[in-house]
Amino acid sequence: MVRTKRILSVLTAGLILTAAISGCGGSKGSSDTIKLGGNLEMTGGSASYGISSRNGIELALREVNAKGGVNGKKVTLVVADNKSEATEATNAMQKLISQDKVVGVIGPNLSSAVIASTAVSSAARTADISPMGTNPKVTVDDHGKVKPYNFRACFIDPFQGTVMADFALNTLKVRRAAIMIDNSSDYAKGLAQFFREKFEAGGGTIVGEEMYLQKDTDFKATLTKLRDANPDFLYIPGYYQEVGLIIRQAKELGLNVAMAGGDGWDSQKLAEIALPENLNNCYFSSLYSPDDTSKLNKEFVESYQKEYKQKPDVFAALAYDSAKLFIKAMEDAKSADPGKIAEALAQVSGFTGVSGSIKFDGSHNPIKAAVIIELKNGRQTFRTKVNP
Repeated sequence: MVRTKRILSVLTAGLILTAAISGCGGSKGSSDTIKLGGNLEMTGGSASYGISSRNGIELALREVNAKGGVNGKKVTLVVADNKSEATEATNAMQKLISQDKVVGVIGPNLSSAVIASTAVSSAARTADISPMGTNPKVTVDDHGKVKPYNFRACFIDPFQGTVMADFALNTLKVRRAAIMIDNSSDYAKGLAQFFREKFEAGGGTIVGEEMYLQKDTDFKATLTKLRDANPDFLYIPGYYQEVGLIIRQAKELGLNVAMAGGDGWDSQKLAEIALPENLNNCYFSSLYSPDDTSKLNKEFVESYQKEYKQKPDVFAALAYDSAKLFIKAMEDAKSADPGKIAEALAQVSGFTGVSGSIKFDGSHNPIKAAVIIELKNGRQTFRTKVNP
């Protein structure tokens, strides 16, 4: 996930912090406790992502600690609120590493926030796993060099965009698509690009393409233009806050076509904003479904529902897997040294999480399947799984 907010200026600020935190690597935590950091969206426009992620991490750590912890030590979570902002994510990363002395960090979920805070975690030689940062630059720099301390638990945008184009063409049998793009988000622009390329290559036509900005609330003029272009499909690769309003206003204008997007739709808030009756013939690509029938996932869903009184979403699941990845890395390394943890993460194999098997490729991206979620009166239902 990614919201673009002056990334260049934030990266510059992050570099300034480098001198203050370099050398922070090394074994951290008290003699009987290991601290794991959470750089999460606890407030701001994407707060539901961070809250779900925190829940997933805490559940994973409770399970681990109930079995004796890691290498004889308990693992605790320290959360810093990045307020859903790239600038704040850099500040949160600095606090977690230099003040709280964590051995590794989970988050942020928004790719722009991960990219912005990379200078801090890299300078401190401390591993970071982003549960949902799908932009390729989360783990690879502008020169194509792999960032040794950055990992992700999700697939990347090119795969997600092409998956939905294939689904639209081959399953929904649509041929005329319109696209609405959040122009303030690299995540949205990336998904739109890959969707467009695959859709047109498959014989489809893009009949209209319009932009909006984060925190916009009135989309009727834009939707009227797209309605008049007579599409049979609307692709909206944005976040639930704006997507909910777009869908609701599209229905009010009589734009009753199949609609789809990416994992940014995955929030319990979407139905509240769009209204459940408007969420039919709607789909989004994701990395996880609570309806997956694997034994591991059934146990996770049961535990999560018991603890939090609701089904887990993709952010909870991917954060849970991220925590378990850190646990495995510490066990494999037989150490809580941040540098050794990062080395062990790069070599992870044979790991199976609730979102599927994970093995990192040479760019620290997991090779894993995508799922298509269908919305029926606002309720998520598993539609199909797409292998890479």
